[in-house]
Amino acid sequence: MAKNLVIVESPAKAKTIKRYLGSDYQVMASVGHVVDLPKSELGVDVEHDFAPEYVVIKGKEKVISEIKSAAKGKDNIYLASDPDREGEAIASHIADHLGKTKSNVRRVLLHEITPAAVKEAVANPSNLDHNLFDAYQARRVLDRLVGYKISPLLWDKVKRGISAGRVQSVALRIIVEREKEREAFRPEEYWTLDANLAAINPPPFKARIYSYRDHRIDNKAYKLPEAEAREIVAECESKPFVVRKIERKEVRRSPAPPFITSRLQQEASRKLYFQPSRTMKVAQRLYEGMELGEQGATGLITYMRTDSPRVSDDALNAVRGHIVERYGKEYLPDRANFYRSGKSAQDAHEAIRPTALERDPESLAPYLAKDELALYTLIYNRFVSSQMNPAVYDRTTVDIESGAALFRASGQVMKFDGFMRVYLEGQDEAADDDDDVATLPAMAEGERLTLVKPLTPTKADERGIGFDLEQHFTQPPPRFTQATLIKELEDKGIGRPSTYASIMASILSRDYVEEDESKRMRPTSLGRVVCDLLITAFPDILEVGFTAGMELQLDSVEEGKENWVKTLKRFWGPFEKRLGEAKKLMPEVKRRGLETGLKCELDGGNMVIKWGRNGEFLACSNYPKCTNTSEFKRDEQGNITPQESTAPAVSDEVCEKCGKPMVRRRSRFGEFLGCSGYPDCDGIKRTRAEPVTTGVTCPDCKEGEVLERRSRRGKIFFGCGRYPKCKFASWDRVVLHPCPDCGSTYLVEKTTKRDGTRWQCPNKECGHQQAPAEAPLATVALEPPASPIA
Repeated sequence: MAKNLVIVESPAKAKTIKRYLGSDYQVMASVGHVVDLPKSELGVDVEHDFAPEYVVIKGKEKVISEIKSAAKGKDNIYLASDPDREGEAIASHIADHLGKTKSNVRRVLLHEITPAAVKEAVANPSNLDHNLFDAYQARRVLDRLVGYKISPLLWDKVKRGISAGRVQSVALRIIVEREKEREAFRPEEYWTLDANLAAINPPPFKARIYSYRDHRIDNKAYKLPEAEAREIVAECESKPFVVRKIERKEVRRSPAPPFITSRLQQEASRKLYFQPSRTMKVAQRLYEGMELGEQGATGLITYMRTDSPRVSDDALNAVRGHIVERYGKEYLPDRANFYRSGKSAQDAHEAIRPTALERDPESLAPYLAKDELALYTLIYNRFVSSQMNPAVYDRTTVDIESGAALFRASGQVMKFDGFMRVYLEGQDEAADDDDDVATLPAMAEGERLTLVKPLTPTKADERGIGFDLEQHFTQPPPRFTQATLIKELEDKGIGRPSTYASIMASILSRDYVEEDESKRMRPTSLGRVVCDLLITAFPDILEVGFTAGMELQLDSVEEGKENWVKTLKRFWGPFEKRLGEAKKLMPEVKRRGLETGLKCELDGGNMVIKWGRNGEFLACSNYPKCTNTSEFKRDEQGNITPQESTAPAVSDEVCEKCGKPMVRRRSRFGEFLGCSGYPDCDGIKRTRAEPVTTGVTCPDCKEGEVLERRSRRGKIFFGCGRYPKCKFASWDRVVLHPCPDCGSTYLVEKTTKRDGTRWQCPNKECGHQQAPAEAPLATVALEPPASPIA
């Protein structure tokens, strides 16, 4: 019988660790948190030092019972949840539920899950970190106070069911303010002027206007107007072009540091088009362990929630040896490259890196799914390149004079590719021009150049001479993508590595923000009005500096420099006062709607924005006397344009009440047939689609076939064809493929825009998920509907 018990928070992590420890160790998973604040009430005793009232999470009673049972008679109990605030909370709560025990309960920190790291961590356990737990508890209570106190206020004033969050509301403010900047932006015209020139040596090249009559033209501080551009053309077309100055210098470009959490999320968005939540899910799997054939489950990367680019000495030695062996001595710097952490970094963990350099992406390709391999390759190459020599360029700048105008051409030639042989960091926005990568001919100072036909004739001046004269307009600041918003939050000191992905998911799920066709975030009308109301009522909480300062206070709690209760008391006093004022003074928009300045075409009333189950719409303020409604769109300046509703399609059915044709309509319950004579006749008929066969045997009764059906509200579900004898029902599809972890006879198929299609175990306490197998199989759901068949 095993003498030691190791408790982790996920089955995948438990499976990997179990391989590395001998028979003296039993490894089991808590499957995440076992307790939390209650959902139905505040769960914080404000009058008694903000004492949290933790309750066992529904469904976790069995897990706690199994942990207690497994702990009996053990010499040592090791709590090996993730090495961060969340992990410390999981460990602390489990320790509390174990109560008094004769076993030695210790904390184990796994920064990477490899045989050596696991054995060393278990051999050198530590005590539970109460400061780290207090920091978690302070954040959890703080967010609960804000959310559960402000949300009911928004229900009364705006719309029932919406909510507010402390950090998420600040992120929403940043998005709303960027949108207001865009709407207030007015484009300015400017022109660019390029001379197409040829020297004695090929190739021809392009030089851009740099100054005119000793006045610098950069189209930033000074924007070139069309009249002046044409004046320059008129003067220069009859004047010689002479090379006045040639400057050559060597330029070095240094590699980017290894990944921290925010940079990984940003780069995965740029290069792999992963949303942050998808990036973190894939990274979690790489950290906890992937099946590598005969090697078994193996942790491939270090812990993926970190804000430090620091790397251990062992890892540096390994990567330096790898660089010499794979690329040669010329790619290795004399000393290891050192990267500084940001001002607000906690520096608790290493950078994200591969756990073993010998496991290169090529060798792992047969074992990893597409997403895992793509992200691992990104992490691997970034780490290797971060310890390589800089890339070296010869950059040439040529100043060319023509009359009172000075043109400039720039170009560069790579002398040594350095780190760029392995990896080059992506960019969020395209560069303004490509001058620095142009190829220039060999020239000498004093050499006369010749105007040639335009290199881009479509942009040429209409006279056909050797100039490219092009009109441009300044562009508004771009909307944030999830990746660029994370960068903005990080730069402002808001949030921490473990919170970025959840912040993005939260603001998108609350209907405050929508993503446009380019996956850039645009606030909805609901998001704007909530943001404006909260800024007026709680200016300090929604202030970026205040939120960043609160993050620093939580860091101080973690470091043992600050008491968590005192931190909350400083916050609660002013917050409680503003909450009372807001209940009295915050304007109510739920009933009167949001003014638009538009008039109702039916009775001349004001059209206002209101919010329903299916989103926002325009409605006449004279409701119920006038029931006019319509959908609407906003243009780039925020102006609202009503959208004409399309005529409903006529069906072959006739109304049973009056005999008129029925037309297809939609409600929040789905499609239905309504009488074309409405409102004089209110006849309706529900549409019911015939069940669709799936070819999957019911996993419950093993006799019936799972059929695809529609509920009475129009939602697709899957149920046994032997209903009501067998009442198996599910919102998703079923895959007749056994779960390798818990033994469930089937898996379920989940498809999302962010993560694509995944198979996962229907047992929530198991948590197993995998990429779909090559053979196409059908599927079923995690949570059966309450009553899908009616």
